[in-house]
Amino acid sequence: MPDDVPLAEPAGPVNPQPGSTAPAPDRRHAWETGTLGWDALYLLVFIAVLVLVLVSTPGSTITAATAMAILIPWYLFLGRPLWTGRRTGRLRAFIYVTGLFSLFIAAQSQNPEAWFLAFALAPQFYAFLDQRLAMGLGVALNFTAAALLVARFPTGSTAGVAFAVAVAGGGFSIFYGSWVSRIISQSAERAEIIEQLEATRAELAAAQHEAGRLAERQRLAADIHDTLAQGFTSIVMLIQAAQADLDGTHPQAIRHLDLAAQTARENLAEARALVAGLAPALEGGTLSDALRRLSQAPGVDASFVLSGIPRPLPMATEVVLLRVCQEALANVRKHAAADSAAVRLGYEQDVVRLEVTDDGTGFDPERVSGGYGLGGMRARVAEAGGTLTVDSSPGAGTRVSAKVPT
Repeated sequence: MPDDVPLAEPAGPVNPQPGSTAPAPDRRHAWETGTLGWDALYLLVFIAVLVLVLVSTPGSTITAATAMAILIPWYLFLGRPLWTGRRTGRLRAFIYVTGLFSLFIAAQSQNPEAWFLAFALAPQFYAFLDQRLAMGLGVALNFTAAALLVARFPTGSTAGVAFAVAVAGGGFSIFYGSWVSRIISQSAERAEIIEQLEATRAELAAAQHEAGRLAERQRLAADIHDTLAQGFTSIVMLIQAAQADLDGTHPQAIRHLDLAAQTARENLAEARALVAGLAPALEGGTLSDALRRLSQAPGVDASFVLSGIPRPLPMATEVVLLRVCQEALANVRKHAAADSAAVRLGYEQDVVRLEVTDDGTGFDPERVSGGYGLGGMRARVAEAGGTLTVDSSPGAGTRVSAKVPT
C-alpha cells in the first residue's frame, strides 16, 4: 500500500469482566478482513483460469500452467506480506509487481485463456504502486495481452475482439484507479479532520483541567481566608484583651499569653501566605507589576529589574513564574539571612526568564532533601514545559533561575 494512505489502528484488546466467560468480540480492522477477501478472490480466479488453461489447447498447457503455478508462491511469500504490512519497501513492491507482470505475459503468450488472470492481478497494482503508475500498468497489461493474442492468431476478427477487450479492460482499470484515488483522498481528508478534532479535544480538556485547578485553588484560598486567617486574628485579639486585663501580678500567665500571641501571629502569617500562594489572579495587573510588588514586600530588601519587551503570556505561565518568585523570596526571608536580593524578569525571543538572587548564607543544593520548596518549584516549571536551576554554595548566596518557553 502506498505510504500516503492513512490506515486506522486496530482497536486494542478488551478486558472481560471478572468471572465472565463470554469470548471477546472480533476486533480485527476492516482492512484485515478485506485482505482475506482479496485472498479468496485471487484463489477463485486462479483456480478458474487454471481449469480453462488445462482444458484448452494441449500444446500450450504445460508452459502456461507452470507460469501460473509460480504465481502461487510468488503471492504467498512476497506479495501477501507486502499487502498485510509484514514487509515494506518500494523495491520489494517493484520486484513483486514486475514478477506478476512477467509471469502473466509468460502464461498469456502460451495460452490466451490466461488473460482472465488480469481480474486478480490488476487490482494488486493499486495496492503496491502509485495510483497513476498502477493505472498505466493496468492498461499496459490488457493491451500487451491483446497484442500477444493477435500475434498468436493473426486475423482481423481476432484483432478486433482482442483490442476491444483490451479497451474495456483498460477503461475499467482507469475507472478503478480513479475510484481508489477518490477513496484515498477522502481518507486523507477524514484523517486530517480527525487529527484536528483530537487536537482540539486535547486542548479543550487541558483548558478545562487548568480552569478547574485554578478554581479549586481559589476556593481553598477563600476558605483559608474566611476560616483559619479570621480565626487566628480573633485569637490574637482575645489574647491582647486578656493581657490588658492582667494587673501584672501574674507574670507566668503573661509569659504564656505572650507565647500564645506570638504563635497565633506566626500561624496567621502562614495562613495569609497560603492564601497568597493559592490565589491564581495577578490582581488585574501585569506579571512585572506583580513581581515588583513581591520584591517590595516587608522582610527582604529586594530590587526588581525588567529586561526585554514585555508581551502577553498564557495565564498558566504567569502564575508559574509568580509562584516561583514567591517561593524563592520566602526562602530568602526564612533561610538566607541576606542583606539584599534581586528579582530579574527577562523577555527573550522564545522564552521568558526569571531570576531571584541573594547575598545570603547559601547552601549545598545537592544535600537538600526537604524544605526550601525546591521540589515544588521544579514541578511547577516542568509542568509549564520549562526548566529551573539553583546555583548556590555555603557562604556564596543563591541564584534561582526559571526559564519557561513562550
